[in-house]
Amino acid sequence: MGAQHRIILDTDIGSDVDDALALALIFGSPEAELLGVTTVYGDTLLRARLAKRFGKLSGRDIAVYQGIASPKSGREVWWPGHEGSLHEGLPQEIIESEDAVAYLVREVANHPGEIDVMAIGPLTNIAAALEADPAFERNLRHLWIMGGAFGTGETEHNFRSDDQAARTVFASSLNITVTGLEVTRQVEMRRDQLELIAAAGPLGEALDADIRQWWAFWNEEWNVPHDPITVLTLLRPELFEVSTPGTVAITCDGDSAGLSTFTPDPEGRVRCVTTIDAQAVANEISTRIVKAGRLLHDVETP
Repeated sequence: MGAQHRIILDTDIGSDVDDALALALIFGSPEAELLGVTTVYGDTLLRARLAKRFGKLSGRDIAVYQGIASPKSGREVWWPGHEGSLHEGLPQEIIESEDAVAYLVREVANHPGEIDVMAIGPLTNIAAALEADPAFERNLRHLWIMGGAFGTGETEHNFRSDDQAARTVFASSLNITVTGLEVTRQVEMRRDQLELIAAAGPLGEALDADIRQWWAFWNEEWNVPHDPITVLTLLRPELFEVSTPGTVAITCDGDSAGLSTFTPDPEGRVRCVTTIDAQAVANEISTRIVKAGRLLHDVETP
């Protein structure tokens, strides 16, 4: 049986470790066909090379496209500085020559109604694709977003980093499911899960090192797997409940820039994830990432 979902992952991989975890989860999901990866926000060439490297660690030669570095909002990029530092020889990784926005527009136009985009970073590339081709919003099957913090009064990193792009995306007629912080924070990754992942071949070892680096950066020994949770809203929808249709407004001024507000509207095309089976989701994340890491390991071990 072939893959049920054709996915493009749009990511700011390399800062928060959860982007790498989301990519690994897709590798361990036989029902998902990863068509390509597009990178966004900051040093998108480094991010692209890092995504390519994670593909190789799992035995896959994935197509990776460098996206837009500077937010549409003009806000300064948040850059911790550790991105890719544990991965030697990244400049040797060869990525696609086509830029990410052109790829998104072309691939979606070539397969109208068939492709899901998983956007787990700032929405700069997605907004640019909408502006580059008016047909993009009707050609894309569905957009799955990690972003926002609905009903909390907080601003979340992805929307805050490019509030203008987020406003453009939510003003479109795209079919959108969005997973906010109020949902993702119900799941934590701790040492027991990390031990499982670390034992799963070269991919697991690399993820283990990156997770420990991220923990050290925050002086913590746990993290929230925001992005893998968002991927599972597509792959395992029965583990989640979503709202009725509505619209999302994005504040673009002052200290509240990036604030997201959901308003129910039967004519709306946005649904927010509202409820999560936290334990089942946590187990699914570990199981799929371990599976991705062991696929290559099992092939290479006689």
